[in-house]
Amino acid sequence: MTQPVRVVLVDDHSMVRAGVRAEIGDAVEIVGEAEDVASAITVIIQTRPDVVLLDVHLPGGGGRAVLDACIEQVPHTRFLALSVSDAAEDVVGVVRGGARGYVTKTITGPELIAAVQRIADGDAVFSPRLAGFVLDAFTGGAAEDDEELDRLTPREREVMRLIARGYTYREVAAELVLSIKTVETHVSAVLRKLQLSDRHELAKWASARHLI
Repeated sequence: MTQPVRVVLVDDHSMVRAGVRAEIGDAVEIVGEAEDVASAITVIIQTRPDVVLLDVHLPGGGGRAVLDACIEQVPHTRFLALSVSDAAEDVVGVVRGGARGYVTKTITGPELIAAVQRIADGDAVFSPRLAGFVLDAFTGGAAEDDEELDRLTPREREVMRLIARGYTYREVAAELVLSIKTVETHVSAVLRKLQLSDRHELAKWASARHLI
């Protein structure tokens, strides 16, 4: 009898984890859950699952931070991003970090089960609209955008995206578990590196590149 795929769920919303568990729990073996970067790293290294369903936006550094910490320590574990975001930066960022796929939370239960199985078998899986982002990024189509984005640290990119979406400094601080002063410092660095004057210019810059 074939053993079920062993899965860890990583999402900062307990209701989302409960929903995913309800949708796929009969088809896979869910061996752990986590709600932030630190707990995700711990549970992934402890359980060494076949597949991690990884949210992109997490307290403590985001999904990319989980990938950076785990990808070499659990070489047989494969990562599938499951996010509400369909921003090109998010997709390309986690793929560069080592994720094997990226699907949005509009996916159905049966589709997600199929995606997990395919990832476990070594395939790559992307929601149709998102595959183009990956092709552009790895064939030079997004080189100009990447050159500008590469000036920013991963944390600065997270702050940039939230500010561009209209979050207040206080809301960004709460979302990323930072102090307001630290958020202000990151925003100043982003504006300086991108040679922009204010958050309104930043929003236009990010929108033009489909980052929000």
